[in-house]
Order: sequence, then C-alpha cells, then structure tokens
Amino acid sequence: MRVLVACEFSGVVRRAFRERGHDAYSCDILPAEDGSEFHMQYDAIKAAHSGGFANNWNNEWDLMIAHPPCTHLAVSGARYFKEKRADGRQQEALAFVQALMDAPIPRICIENPVGIISTAIRKPDQIIQPWQFGHPESKKTCLWLKGLPKLVPTNIVVGRQARVHRMPPGPNRWKERSRTYQGIATAFAEQWGREDMGSGLCASVARDIREPAIRDLFSADIAPGGMDGRKEIDAVTGPM
Repeated sequence: MRVLVACEFSGVVRRAFRERGHDAYSCDILPAEDGSEFHMQYDAIKAAHSGGFANNWNNEWDLMIAHPPCTHLAVSGARYFKEKRADGRQQEALAFVQALMDAPIPRICIENPVGIISTAIRKPDQIIQPWQFGHPESKKTCLWLKGLPKLVPTNIVVGRQARVHRMPPGPNRWKERSRTYQGIATAFAEQWGREDMGSGLCASVARDIREPAIRDLFSADIAPGGMDGRKEIDAVTGPM
C-alpha cells in the first residue's frame, strides 16, 4: 500500500507503516528529524493532489494520514480566534484542511485536536485518547475519516495525565505537542494497513473490548471534559 503521511516531520507514523511493509512517505515543509530518505520536504497539498514534485515520487496514494497544523484551529487557543479571523489566519488554516480532505485519495484520515474544524467544516467521525492505545495520558484527538473504519482501541490503560497540555513554554513545545503517540501510530498501521480492514484485526479487537472485564475498565473512568468511556465503546463496537 502506498501511504502519504502529510504534515509529519517526526516520522512516527511513516515508520509504523514502513515497518509493516508499506511504501510510506512522510511530507512536511520541515526536514525529517530522523533524516529518512522516505521523507519529502515539500508542500503537502501538492503532494496529495498532483505529484508534480521532485525525485519521481508517484502521487497514486492508497491512503493518506494528515496532521494539519492546529495553531489557528485548536480550541485551546480560542481566546485568539477573533484576531485570527480578522487577519485571515484561521480561514487560511481551514482552507488547508479542506484541501487535504478533498485530495483524490480513496482512504483519508485527518487528525487534529478539538477545535474549529468541527463547526466550520464538519464534525469528526471519531474522537480518540492516548489511554486507549497504551499511553496513560489524556489528549482528546479528533479523526475525520474517508473510506476508513473507525480506529479500534488496542490497549486501554489506567491513568489520565494531561502531560502534553502541561508542558512548559519553550521553543520546541509545539513540536512535542504535535507528535503522534506510538501506540496510535501502530494502530493506524496495523488496522488501516490491512486489505481486509473492517473485519480481521478490527473485529477481533472490538470483540475483546466487549468482554465485560475490559469494557468495565474502559468505562470506569470519565475522561477530562466528561467523555463517557462506555459511550465511546458503543460508538466503535455497538451497544451490548
């Protein structure tokens, strides 16, 4: 499967797919942190739409996972929305997201924190948390999906530390906040890298989650913001 990981410089998602045999490339205007030859320092919109870039990369992508910049979109910066609308920064950021959504790729996931995309474009298809994928942290993340099943939690753990939100100010804070958790990247690759996605692994994990002991662990905690774990399971697996 040919995979484009748009707006990624860390290589976390790209590596997860390549480790499983996929022809995956990351793309960002920044260079790759790991110096990989499988990174395109290029305009993500052009990479997704045209393929008119150097090094003979082919734009016939089977799947795109995109992480558009959230600086002007995330609700965490809502106090600045008025001025960002006035000078056009928010509209430009939304247009970038819409262009990614409109890319001629059969399977697309757009990932972003809770923010203005939900009202300006459309509501997300799914909201996930790191603690559903082996990381004892809380960071609500929205997924807008095209041609993909909902991501199924793989390793529900206790702990709801808001580590990312509590990072101290600094020049690299935005980089650390933007990194994809390894457990989520692995789930992307294992579930969406399958030709039989929607059955196989996804159905198996969903059945495991529906087991009472695991289901109770999921729903025992109410995540920050009032998200009910039981409702989240029902959204993925259906009510019991």
